[in-house]
Formats: sequence, C-alpha cells, structure tokens
Amino acid sequence: MNIYMIKDDFIKLGQLLKAADISQTGGEAKELILDGQVTVNGEVETRRGKKIYPGDIVACLGREVKVKQEITDGQ
Repeated sequence: MNIYMIKDDFIKLGQLLKAADISQTGGEAKELILDGQVTVNGEVETRRGKKIYPGDIVACLGREVKVKQEITDGQ
C-alpha cells in the first residue's frame, strides 16, 4: 500500500487518482470512477468530487493508497 500525504484537510477523489499516478489524466480518473472501478474504504465510489480525508484508503486497478495528513511545524 502506498501513502499519499496531503497538506489540506482533504483532497478530491479525482485529484488523488491523478496525483498518486493511478490515472494519467483527469479524464481517465473520471472514467475509472464512473465505471465503478474505484473504492474508498472498501465501498465503490462513483463521485469524482468525493472528499478524501486522512485515514481513507482508495483502491483502483489493483493499487491501494492511504491518505495521511502532512505534519507541518507551523511555519
């Protein structure tokens, strides 16, 4: 399982698929999601704008990504 660190409180599902190199383009991410090939925490997710929070696990095409919050030192 890969880890993807986010700076904000959440990342949208379509953005995560692209950023984590599961899809090459936003369009490809959209198709994977609409085709029911993406799960979030074990449940099929068909909303590209679904907010993904730290602790969530996204799976697609045999790959899993766990989202974690990037720790900052406050600067």
